[in-house]
Amino acid sequence: MREGNQSFVTEFILLGFSNLHEFQVILFMIFLLIYLIALIGNFLLVLVSSVDPALQTPMYFFLRSLSLIDIGYTTVIIPKMLTNFLSKKQSISFGGCAAQMYFSFFFGPSACLILTTMAYDRYTAICDPLRYSVIMNRRLCLQLTLASWLAGIAVATVQTTMMFTQPFCGSNVINHFFCDSPPVLDLVCTDTFAIEVYSVTGTVVILMLPFGVITVSYTCILITILKMSSSEGRRKAFSTCSSHLIVVSLYLGAASSTYFRVKSSYSPESKKLLSLSYTVFTPTLNPLIYSLRNQEVKGALKRILGKKIFSQELGGSDLRW
Repeated sequence: MREGNQSFVTEFILLGFSNLHEFQVILFMIFLLIYLIALIGNFLLVLVSSVDPALQTPMYFFLRSLSLIDIGYTTVIIPKMLTNFLSKKQSISFGGCAAQMYFSFFFGPSACLILTTMAYDRYTAICDPLRYSVIMNRRLCLQLTLASWLAGIAVATVQTTMMFTQPFCGSNVINHFFCDSPPVLDLVCTDTFAIEVYSVTGTVVILMLPFGVITVSYTCILITILKMSSSEGRRKAFSTCSSHLIVVSLYLGAASSTYFRVKSSYSPESKKLLSLSYTVFTPTLNPLIYSLRNQEVKGALKRILGKKIFSQELGGSDLRW
């Protein structure tokens, strides 16, 4: 066995869902459709929230950032899955595995922190509405978003460096559909105690602390809503928060279950399903949740599509003349 950062491994084998070998083509079609929905939905949400004047608010500024993160997250994970569904040798290079882990750890924590800033935004809007525009000014929104992205870079750099400077001198088979930390850690042939401690600590900082902030924010929001005398006001307040709560529950629940215990008792197949929840399904559902449950987004879509149709009709009438 070699010491230090040397490794016998030059590539890894991603088992993915190879146990379902008779359904590989069907799985390819399903995940290709999911990927297209994620890309189109998030791109459309970015476009609509960028061009419609009614959506130039802090909430939609953070939502644009979340959509960009979701586009990146799914692009890091799904294309390689699609390739492996149709490939006999489901391999990924050593550098490709490191890159995939880096960007998954960049987008994941960034999404978590953006969701936290969105909770703070809702808290300010509902609990301190008179000072909302002063508190949530453009500068603060930019700072919070930049801090979320920089935190993702820091987490990804430390995690990936710690993992890929270890010796991999045994099996190169990763029982997962992407290079995630727990299954890759299983292949390290030295003492992994330090990495496990860092992983648990990182989970507490990146997942549990934001969860605490979100919980406190929504506790204050709930108290404020219950004090409202108008039932219509309570309905609108609940409506603006419900989409965010659904996304937070989907993302933080699955992610914390995966990373809180690095070598947990979950079976590999259970871990894959949990990982699918926050790396594939949640980024795909985000634009659907925020658009279908949000009257402002649906109204913006109607206005944009209405202008497009109207301009096409004018163009057609010009041709007839």
